Amino acid sequence: MSDDVTDKMRAAEAELEGRGFTRMVFDLGRITELLDVLGSPQRAYPSIHLTGTNGKTSTARMIDSLLRAYGLHTGRYTSPHLETVRERISLDGDPVDEEWFTRIYDEVAPVAALLDARNDEPLTYFDMTTALAFATFADAPVDVGVVEVGLGGADDSTNVLQAGVTVITPIGLDHTEWLGDTIYDIALAKSGIVHAGSTLICAQQPEEALEPILERCAEVGATIAREGLEFGVVQRNVALGGQVLTLQGLGGIYQDIFIPLHGAHQAQNAAVALAAVEAFLGAGATSGKVKQLDVELVREGFASASSPGRLERVRSAPAILLDAAHNPHGMAATVAALTEEFTFHRLVGVLAAFADKDVSGVLELLEPVLDEIVVSRNSSPRSMAPDQLGELAIEIFGEDRVHVVPDLPDAISEAVVLAEEDQDGPLSGVGVLITGSVVTVADARRLLKR
Repeated sequence: MSDDVTDKMRAAEAELEGRGFTRMVFDLGRITELLDVLGSPQRAYPSIHLTGTNGKTSTARMIDSLLRAYGLHTGRYTSPHLETVRERISLDGDPVDEEWFTRIYDEVAPVAALLDARNDEPLTYFDMTTALAFATFADAPVDVGVVEVGLGGADDSTNVLQAGVTVITPIGLDHTEWLGDTIYDIALAKSGIVHAGSTLICAQQPEEALEPILERCAEVGATIAREGLEFGVVQRNVALGGQVLTLQGLGGIYQDIFIPLHGAHQAQNAAVALAAVEAFLGAGATSGKVKQLDVELVREGFASASSPGRLERVRSAPAILLDAAHNPHGMAATVAALTEEFTFHRLVGVLAAFADKDVSGVLELLEPVLDEIVVSRNSSPRSMAPDQLGELAIEIFGEDRVHVVPDLPDAISEAVVLAEEDQDGPLSGVGVLITGSVVTVADARRLLKR
C-alpha cells in the first residue's frame, strides 16, 4: 500500500473521529438525505438486518460465512471495530482495504459536508460509516448485505434498509439511557427494524420482550419464525476448538455442524444464523414450506465462521482469552462457557469497563469463576476510573483478591504473574481472561497480537 493511500486513510479516520466517535443523534432524516443524494446505494442489493442486545456481530459473521459458502458475494457491516474502522465494512469476509475505503470516502465526504452546512446537527460518525458501507456494497457490487444496527433499531441509521429478512438476537437491559429502562421499551425500539412483508427470525426472548415484537409483526404484516418453535438447537457437544451441533432449521434437521466458537450462546447464534439464511435463500420454498439447504455447504459455512474478541485465545501457557462481554446478559453467557468448556484450575481476570454500564452486575457474575481480578481502564474516555472500579470489585471479591493497576498493559502483565503464582508444573490449566468492553479487547489485542 502506498504512503499516499495510507496518509489519505489517516486523514479520513481523523475526519470521522472529528464528528464525535460516541455522539448519538437519533434522526433518520439526515442519513436518508445523504443516501438519496448518493443515489440510494442501499437499494442496489437485498439485505439481512440484525438487532438485539448481545450476539449481533457473531450472528452476522455466521450469516456472512454461510452465504459465502453458497457462492454469494457478501457485504457485512458491523460495529464497533477492534483495530481499524475498515473492519466495520467487509467484502466477502474481509475488511475493505485502505485504497477502496478512501476512494468511497472521497465520494461521500463532500456530499456530507454540503448537508452538514444545511442542517443544525452534522452527520454522526455512525451515519457516515453507514453511508460508506452501503456505497461500498453497491460499488463492489455484492449479492447481499448483512447489516447490524448500531444501537436500538427504529431510529438507527441502518433502518433505512427496510430489509426483507430481519433478525432479533436475545434482548437484555443495556443502553437504557437511550432505549428505555425496561425490557419492553428496549424490545419496542429494536422491533422497529421489522417492516411490511418482511420475515423476522427471532431468538428466544423474555416474555416482556416478546410482546412488543409480536405486536410489531402483526402491525406491519411480517412473518415471524421463533427459536424453540420453528427452529433451534437440538443438541450440542463440546469439541476440540469449539462445539458440534445438531440444528433444527426452518427446512429440516442439520447434523454434525462444527462451529469453532465456544458457549451455548454461540450455538444459539448459529441456529438464528441458519434460519436467517434459510429465509433469505428461500431454498425452493413452496406452499409456505422451506426446503432444506445443502447440508455440506452449511457445514462448510459454519466451519469457516469466526468471531474475534469472543472468548478468543491469543496466547498459550498461560492461556489468555479476550472476551468483549460488557453487560450482565453477555457476561452470563461468557461465564457459562468458561465453566462448561474450559478446565482452568486458576483463572485471573483483567477488567476495564465503561462507567455507564452495570459494572457491579458484571463483577457478581465473574466472582465465582475468577481466583483474582485486576481492574484497570481502557483507552475510551467513557472508561470507569480504576479506583472506583476497584472499590466495586472489593465489595464483591474481597480486598485480598482485587488488584488496581491503572495502566492496562501493566494490568495484563500483573494478571499473568498472578496466574502463574505457585505453578511448579505445566501451565495448561492456568489462564487470564481480559474482558469488560469491546474497547478493552481492542486495546489488549493490539498489545498481544503484534
